[in-house]
Amino acid sequence: MIITTTDQIPGREITEILGIARGSTVRARSIGRDIFAGLKNIVGGEIEEYTKLQAESREQAMLRMIEDAKKLNADAIVNVRLATSMVMQGAAEILAYGTAVKLK
Repeated sequence: MIITTTDQIPGREITEILGIARGSTVRARSIGRDIFAGLKNIVGGEIEEYTKLQAESREQAMLRMIEDAKKLNADAIVNVRLATSMVMQGAAEILAYGTAVKLK
């Protein structure tokens, strides 16, 4: 499956637009991560625990988007975007979405 943030794939022709492929996950912080983050907030620097949580969340949302595109029998997903939003205090949704297409 070809995944791209562009609207075209060089050397390939899009023959059909199948619809929007999407995948999301909602993740909450944990007390353990919050303790380490609080300590890091005092001394400054990257909060690695949250960086890792966000990276895992993005990967899961992308994988779910790909699975959604496979259900549409897509060859590729173009115009891929990621969005995040706060669902409640301490929990956020990561959404991956793009246009599922068939290629020539």
